[in-house]
Amino acid sequence: MTRKVIITCAVTGAIHTPTMSKYLPITPPQIAEQAVGAAAAGASILHLHARDPIDGRPTADPAVFMRFLPEIKEKTNAIVNLTSGGSTAMSLDERLAAPLLARPEMASLNMGSMNFSIHPLARRIKDWLHPWEKPYVEGTEDTIFRNTFKDITRIMKTLGEGCGTRFEFECYDVGHLYNLASYVDAGLVAPPFLVQTIFGVFGGIGADPENVAYMRQTADRLFGKDYLWSVLGAGRHQMPLATYGSLMGANVRVGLEDSLFLCRNELARSNADQVRKIRSILEHLSLDIATPDEARAMLGLKGRENVGF
Repeated sequence: MTRKVIITCAVTGAIHTPTMSKYLPITPPQIAEQAVGAAAAGASILHLHARDPIDGRPTADPAVFMRFLPEIKEKTNAIVNLTSGGSTAMSLDERLAAPLLARPEMASLNMGSMNFSIHPLARRIKDWLHPWEKPYVEGTEDTIFRNTFKDITRIMKTLGEGCGTRFEFECYDVGHLYNLASYVDAGLVAPPFLVQTIFGVFGGIGADPENVAYMRQTADRLFGKDYLWSVLGAGRHQMPLATYGSLMGANVRVGLEDSLFLCRNELARSNADQVRKIRSILEHLSLDIATPDEARAMLGLKGRENVGF
C-alpha cells in the first residue's frame, strides 16, 4: 500500500514580526487568502494563529479568528487546526478563548514548558515597522513558554473531551515525548494521535539528522503503532528536515510560522510557495499526498460539520 503523507501548513504564527517579511499574513483577509492558497497547493491541515489587523502583533481575540475561519471553511475542505499555544505573552485563558469558541477538528498542544527564544534576531534588524516588535523579540530572552502538566491536562479536558478536538502534540525535545506518554498511559490520549516533532527552535532540540532519528526511535518505543509522526524544521532547516523525515516515514509541516524563506536568501512570497515546494519534493520521492478527507480518516477526526464556525 502506498503511504499517504499529510502536509500541514502553519500560516502565520506568533514569532515572526511584520518587519521580517512583507509577505507574512497579518489581516484576516490576508490570513484567509494565504490559508486557502496553501490548501489549494496541497496542505491538508491548516495551523492557524491570529494577528492584530492594525500592527500585526499576536492576538488571542476570538472575534479576529472569526473574521477568517468561516471563509477558510467555505473555500476549502482543509482541516482547521487552531493554536492553543498563542504566544509566550498570553495567559492560558487567553490562549483557549478562540479554540473553545470555534471547537475545531484539531488544535496544537505543546507538551511542556520551555525557553522559546528568537532574541538574537533583534541584533540583525535596525529599522522596525512597529514599536512593539523590537521589545517583543528581545523579550523572548527572558520568557518561558509555559505549559505545565496542569495546563496540559486542562487543555485536554476542556478542548479535547469537551469539544471533540484532537491534537497536534508539539514536542520540542525528547522529554516532551515522555510527557505525552504519561497522558497516553493515563488514558487521556487515544490513538491515532499526531506527534509533531520540532527541531531547530532556540531552546529546544537541535536540527541535526541524528536528533530526528532519535526522536523517531523514542516515539516508536513509547507509542508503538498508535501514532502518526510529523517533522517540523525551523528556519533554514525547514525543507531539509522535512525531506529527511519523509524518507523515514514522517508527515511534514511547512509554513511562514516556521520559516520565512523558500530557499537561501529568498523570502517565500506565500505559504502556498512552501507547500508547492515540499509537495514537489515528496512527489519526486514517489510519495503520495493525503487529501483532507484522507487525513481526517488517518487521524480519527470528528469532521468539518462538527466545528463551531
